[in-house]
Amino acid sequence: MKPILSTLLFALGPFLLFGSDPYPLNPAIDVQHYAFRLQLSAETNNIAGKSVIEVLLKEDIKTFALDLQNEDARGGMKITQLDIDGKTTTYAHNNNRVIVNVEASKGETLRMTIQYEGIPQDGLIIDTNLFGEKTFFGDNWPDRAHHWLPVVDHPSDKATCEFIVEAPIYYTVVANGRLKEETVLSYDTKITHWIESVPISTKVMVFGAATFAVDHVGSVGDIPVSSWVYHQNRNAGFYRYAQAMEILATLQDIIGPYPFEKLANVQSKTKFGGMENAGNIFYNEKTVSGDRDIEGLIAHEIAHQWFGNSATEKDWHHVWLSEGFATYFTQVYRETTYGKDSLRAGMKQMLPKINEYRAKYPTSPIVDTTIADIKTLLSPNVYQKAAWVLHMLRKQIGDEAFFQGVRTYYDTYKFSNALTSDFQAVMEQASGQQLGWFFDQWIFQPLLPELSLSWKYNKKLRKLSVEVKSPGLSKPVRLPLEVGIKGADGTISAIKTIDVSGESTTAEWEVPQMPAGIVVDPNTWLLANIKVSNK
Repeated sequence: MKPILSTLLFALGPFLLFGSDPYPLNPAIDVQHYAFRLQLSAETNNIAGKSVIEVLLKEDIKTFALDLQNEDARGGMKITQLDIDGKTTTYAHNNNRVIVNVEASKGETLRMTIQYEGIPQDGLIIDTNLFGEKTFFGDNWPDRAHHWLPVVDHPSDKATCEFIVEAPIYYTVVANGRLKEETVLSYDTKITHWIESVPISTKVMVFGAATFAVDHVGSVGDIPVSSWVYHQNRNAGFYRYAQAMEILATLQDIIGPYPFEKLANVQSKTKFGGMENAGNIFYNEKTVSGDRDIEGLIAHEIAHQWFGNSATEKDWHHVWLSEGFATYFTQVYRETTYGKDSLRAGMKQMLPKINEYRAKYPTSPIVDTTIADIKTLLSPNVYQKAAWVLHMLRKQIGDEAFFQGVRTYYDTYKFSNALTSDFQAVMEQASGQQLGWFFDQWIFQPLLPELSLSWKYNKKLRKLSVEVKSPGLSKPVRLPLEVGIKGADGTISAIKTIDVSGESTTAEWEVPQMPAGIVVDPNTWLLANIKVSNK
C-alpha cells in the first residue's frame, strides 16, 4: 500500500501503553475457502450477499466466531439465514462478531452458508467516480473487510476465495484470481465469476465494478498483465499502467516467481494512493494522467505481491515486513533499472519523513506493540525507516547473502505468514552472522543516531584524526560509519570505516597528504544525522 498521492494520510493517535495485536484469534479454526456471491444495485447502495465458507477445525469446538459489521442506523449488515452443512444453526450477531453454535471435532471441515444484506459503512466503497459514474470498489486494509463480508478479518488466517458478482449489465467486474465466467443473465443483468486459487488475507480480497476500458498489455512468462481504467481515461490510463510489464519482469528476476494468476492494474476509488490487492492492484483514480510519473507507486504495489500478499505479516505490529519491503524493493527496482545513483538518491529522499516522525514520536520503534489502534500503524517507521533497515542489513551482510536471504525468506513463507524473528533467522542462516543485535537495535529500539564528526590533520605525522560524538548514544550500539577522504582534486581518494559506539569514538589513519575535505557516508549506507566540522 502507498499513502495517497505519496502523502501519509493517517491519524496518529496517542500510543497507548497496553495491548499488542488486539484481534481475538481462535487457533481452533482455519478458514480454507470463501465463496462470496454479491448482488449490486444501480439504484441503491444496498448489497445482498451469500457467502459459503469452508472452515477446517484444528481442535474440538462448541462455538466459533466470524467478523461481520452489525446493522445500525448508519448501515451495516443483517443476517437473514445461516446454516452449517445444510442445517440451520443458532448464532448471535453482536459487537460486529457472529458467534456460531456448533459442536464438531478436530479434523472436520465445516461448510457454512451465510445470507445477509445491508449498506456497507466502510470496506466496500460505493460512490461516484471522478466522472460522476457509480462504482463499487473493495478497500479492505487493514481490517475493513468485515464491513461487507463475513470473514476472519486478520492477516494470519489466509484462504482461497472467489467472487460471484451480479451487477447491471454495463458494469465490468475485476477481482482476485482468474476469470471463470462472464454471462448475461437478462437484458439488464450480468454475472461475473473470479476464482483465486492462492491463499490470501482478507485485507487483499476485493472486487471492483465500473465501466472499465480494459487493455490486455501482454504477459511476463505465463502471467497476464492488464490495465483497467475508466473508459474516459482510456488512452492516458493504458499508457501509464503499461509500465507494470517491465516492473514485474524486473522484480521477478530479483525476488522469485510471481505468486498469483494475473496482474491487473486498476483505476479505483481506494482511499490510498495504491492498494496492493492480490493480483488486482487498485490505484487511486486521481493517479491517471498522460505522463508516467507514478513508476515508483506501481513498483511499490507490485513488490507487495511478494511481500505482504504472499509472504504476509502474522501480527499487525510486524507490518514493516510488508511496507518496508515494498518501499525498499521499489528502490532496488530503480537501482536495477537506472543504476546505483538512483538508489542512493531514493534513500536520501526518505530522510525528511523519518526525521519528522522521530521528532513527534521519539520513543516509537518500528515494531511498536504499544499501538493498540491498528489503523495508526502506518507511519514513516514502517515505510521509510524500515526500508533503511533493509538497506543497512544489505551492507552488513553483503549483497550476495542479502539477496539470497531475501529469496529464501520469500520462498519459505510464500502463501503463509511470518514474524520479524522468522526473517532474522533466515538472514542469519544466509549470512552466517548472528544478527540479534542488529534487529534489536534497529527494529525493536527507537534508534535514530545524531552524530557530530570533527577531524584534523597532522602534517608532521601525516595522520588524519577523527572523533565522532553522540550524547544520545549512552547505550552501546554498532554503527559502521564510512568516511570518504577527499584528495586535492576534490574526488574521494579513500574510504575508511569507523565503528561508532557510545558517546564518543575516535580513529586515526595515515594519510599522505592534507585532505581537501571529509565526506561522511559517501555511499549512503547508514541511517544517521551527521554534522561535520574541521578542528
